[in-house]
Amino acid sequence: MNRTDVDTQDRLPGGAIGVPRAVLFDMDGVLYDSMPAHAIAWSTAATRFGLCMSPEEAYLHEGRTGSGTINILAQRHWGRNATEEELQRIYAEKSRIFNNQPKALPMPGARQLLEALRDMGLVIVLVTGSAQHSLLDRLNADYPGIFETHRMVTAFDVVHGKPHPEPYLMGLQRAGVEAAEAVVVENAPLGVEAAHAAGIFTYAINTGPLPDSVLWQAGADCVVPKDGGFEAVLQDITHRLRRSLPPRPSHRPV
Repeated sequence: MNRTDVDTQDRLPGGAIGVPRAVLFDMDGVLYDSMPAHAIAWSTAATRFGLCMSPEEAYLHEGRTGSGTINILAQRHWGRNATEEELQRIYAEKSRIFNNQPKALPMPGARQLLEALRDMGLVIVLVTGSAQHSLLDRLNADYPGIFETHRMVTAFDVVHGKPHPEPYLMGLQRAGVEAAEAVVVENAPLGVEAAHAAGIFTYAINTGPLPDSVLWQAGADCVVPKDGGFEAVLQDITHRLRRSLPPRPSHRPV
């Protein structure tokens, strides 16, 4: 991307990129403006169980499995992992609080980007660490004709979760492409780290309160602002596709 379009740095990309055939999307903070509700839910639930977690810290754990996040807090405060019963109780409380928050709206510009990519023939895959049925069940209504069940990777499918590359490696398998044939659209440092580890070129749209430097340090290949970020990603992917097309034959008079 041009320096006038987005924030770039002179750095080697984490993933080699050829002609894009698939685009892998995170959900929270990319498709839905749901992170503020997640942050409140995590902070409130953690406090009720004697664990300390600020709403800001929730953004640093975005994309991690619920059990992974709880165990980090448990190790910090209790010096041990949570029991299975504790995991279930804490995550159930977090989910209850989340579901009682105002309904998260789709991110402005996300639907237009998805429809444009679909119309260009690109494979679209969801790769999310979320297990919130309230959002997953809304995808078809808010983004009709975009996501197919067999091209979704959620918290129910993975063992490790982000920042491990497993979710994005699984996303590549479900798209049927190699890492060099895909790009990722993320917003959180752990998701960026996971995509980078999987060797995939990663756009980070900064829709949260974290400074851009956190996304760069996680391995983002390109950081774009919340306002205009989806348009910038579309322009860059379109440019990459156009460069791959054979030149048009010239029709000169004989």
